[in-house]
Amino acid sequence: MTLSQRKRLIAPLALLGAAGIALAGCGAPGAPTGGGDGGGGDVDGETVTIYGTIVEGEAELLQESWADFEEETGIDIKYEGSQDFETQLGTRAQGGNPPDIAIFPQPGLLADFASRDFLKPAPEPVVENANEYWTEDWVNYGTVDGTFYGAPLMASVKGWIWYSPAKFAEWGVEVPKTLDELNALTATIQSATGAAPWCAGFESGTATGWPGTDWIEDYVLRQAGTDVYEQWAAGEVPFTDPQIKTAFDSVGEILLNPSYVNAGFGDVRSINSTAFGAVAPAIADGSCALTHQASFLSGFFPEGTTVAEDGDVWAFILPGETEGETTVTGGGEIVGAFSDSEATQQVLEYLSSPEWANARVSLGGVTSANNGLDPESAQDPILQETIKILQDEETTFRFDASDLMPGAVGAGTFWKGMVAWVNGTSTDEVLTQIETGWPSE
Repeated sequence: MTLSQRKRLIAPLALLGAAGIALAGCGAPGAPTGGGDGGGGDVDGETVTIYGTIVEGEAELLQESWADFEEETGIDIKYEGSQDFETQLGTRAQGGNPPDIAIFPQPGLLADFASRDFLKPAPEPVVENANEYWTEDWVNYGTVDGTFYGAPLMASVKGWIWYSPAKFAEWGVEVPKTLDELNALTATIQSATGAAPWCAGFESGTATGWPGTDWIEDYVLRQAGTDVYEQWAAGEVPFTDPQIKTAFDSVGEILLNPSYVNAGFGDVRSINSTAFGAVAPAIADGSCALTHQASFLSGFFPEGTTVAEDGDVWAFILPGETEGETTVTGGGEIVGAFSDSEATQQVLEYLSSPEWANARVSLGGVTSANNGLDPESAQDPILQETIKILQDEETTFRFDASDLMPGAVGAGTFWKGMVAWVNGTSTDEVLTQIETGWPSE
């Protein structure tokens, strides 16, 4: 299971919002009337199958998001979600029985299927939507060997640092604007309270360790830059490279420091036995000052907690080395097609449109990088901030590196390495162990 799949499966229903919220902007005006090479044929009564990793409550909201489109076009969309998506999709494709459309949680997985000639190039209306409503970076994630195969669907921003505004006011501290200021803030809070400022949880069943990979990815991107980050994700810069070790050392100044963690839960090693969502109540009640987690953490706070800039809890994006940098990691899905039928092309066009993005985001729990999305469509204030970051032309966005790496590394030795590192294994030994996960050429 990939990191992005894991996070989707454990996101609580509380984060998904009420199903009764109106579908903003997804009526007749947004329904495409043609697809592919000009299309416009009669698709009433046609069925389009979609396969993805999205399950349970979120799958229900996904199906609700295109209900008006189905009514307008007469197309019946059959969605199936699976926790064994990657394996089952490969089996079905090789057996000649793939879905019409697949929602890929990783660009690398889409590229794999495209390189084996399973996928159809995106139809022209989807290409046009992608170029108009998505950044070049996002378009590139759906491009393989110069051919565009799929537009993005949803998106997320990671690297949020959660805190209590009231506690910050009590301690007389402000949101840091650089990594150095974050370290100074940590020391100031520890001195003022006599307690560890940070709490962290890496426990997530068979996926234990993934929250640690997010920490490392954030620091590699901010300290080493985009080129090194991309080369690292592709295996061209090894984990044993000094630039990657620098990121581990910087994260270790917080996570391996017994004076700084693990507030309310125990010593450094308790990070591995603390469920990643368990830190939320500690932020809300003030027993923990800071934690690093994606926007979905808002769904883990106790009922009645106000998430707002002047509320019980709020968050800021992990800063860069220089003030004013907006460099973030995140995730998302890419939509690819195994069929080029008229009905399939119309569904693809709709899913790449701002009409669909507004419809789905208005239902709660997710965001999109589609620049035609109205941030006010999101009900959660952190999700509204996430949308603004994704739409900001000054933002440098890079996909979660562990999701771009082969599963043996990204969801294998990297996860396990983070656990070993917290348990006391030396950084050099951990980096060497993680690097062994890369497949041989």
